[in-house]
Amino acid sequence: MTVSAVRHVIIHGRVQGVGYRAWVEHMAQRRRLRGWVRNRHDGTVEAVFTGPAAAVTAMIEACRRGPPGARVESVDVRETADSELSTIRTGEEFSVLPTV
Repeated sequence: MTVSAVRHVIIHGRVQGVGYRAWVEHMAQRRRLRGWVRNRHDGTVEAVFTGPAAAVTAMIEACRRGPPGARVESVDVRETADSELSTIRTGEEFSVLPTV
């Protein structure tokens, strides 16, 4: 039996203007995770991931490194509810959302 997890993350550092959202989308899709990612006006990147617990954990660890050009200073992680997935665009498994 696969244990699933839903995690909300906020990534701090030089994570905007370096392709971080596109990288997150690609890496999440490779891991077959559902969720979303978006920039925030405060300069952070926010994401929600759901799927097998091991894959979600691996995704969070990848976010701690980020793509080339990013400089991740910290990653805040918390458990969250499935209701945070309601912003996924219809027909998508993983969405890049507008900045908030």
